[in-house]
Amino acid sequence: MKIDRLIGILSVLLQEEKTTAPELAEQFVVSKRTINRDIEALCLAGIPIETTQGVGGGIRIMSGYRMDRTILTSRDMQMILAGLRSLDSVSGSRYYGQLMEKIQTGSSEFVSGRDSILIDLSSWYRDTLAPKIETIQSAIENRRLLSFRYYGPTGESDRVIEPYYVVFKWSSWYVWGWCTKREDFRMFKLNRMDRVLETGETFAARSVPTLDLSTETIFPKNIRVKALFTQDVKWRLVEEYGPNCFTETEDGKLLFTTDYTDIENLVTWILTFGDQAELLEPPEARERIAQIVRNMTTVYEEKSEL
Repeated sequence: MKIDRLIGILSVLLQEEKTTAPELAEQFVVSKRTINRDIEALCLAGIPIETTQGVGGGIRIMSGYRMDRTILTSRDMQMILAGLRSLDSVSGSRYYGQLMEKIQTGSSEFVSGRDSILIDLSSWYRDTLAPKIETIQSAIENRRLLSFRYYGPTGESDRVIEPYYVVFKWSSWYVWGWCTKREDFRMFKLNRMDRVLETGETFAARSVPTLDLSTETIFPKNIRVKALFTQDVKWRLVEEYGPNCFTETEDGKLLFTTDYTDIENLVTWILTFGDQAELLEPPEARERIAQIVRNMTTVYEEKSEL
């Protein structure tokens, strides 16, 4: 992509005193004519580049502009590379790795020291996640509809959407787009998607509203929760909700209070604590847990009789 090459060329010029069009052409695997056009584009963007012909000539940023090396400091470059490396961890191709190589070219002294931030966005689902992300990105770039089978709490269904964003939030990947079935914008979790295909049908981009990724907007918290936990699971409460989410009672238990978004998800979460948690409120969720426990008791009692 041209923008990647321009960034790479600018990086080389910031790190080296001088280079030549043939050297850049070989490095970026393009023609000398393409490099000349790229240099013109950088000049039009306001970068003062000068070229000289003959022996000892070449391409360089004008000497009076040397202070602009600080446009990208070593710390800046480390942050850029950390971001690219994180994306590379879920990429199914060498795209981000190649982009890092372009940016790092000729900057071994500029990018010094050990990496201080390491971000790995991959998961147990890497083998299936990377192809989905690639397919969705391609559909977004080509403005093509995306089809998939979706598995949600209320069942499974076939969906077709106009994809606009790939989103990483709440430790998971999502795609956000216009759902043709619901006729509204929706967020879909990639791990719940199957048979993800970029269709041959294109769509005209809508006037897309600014995507507000705040938890309160997407998952409004309108259920007041109160529960008691044992000391053994304090670490989980701190990890998931912070050290101020509970108070200690006189008998040493942890009184937990928060606002929640969905009864079913609340019930599922409380059940993961087993007998180390007791849900006090809301009453409908407490009754749901009691019913589940009664059903489980029946199932396991029947099994033990066999």
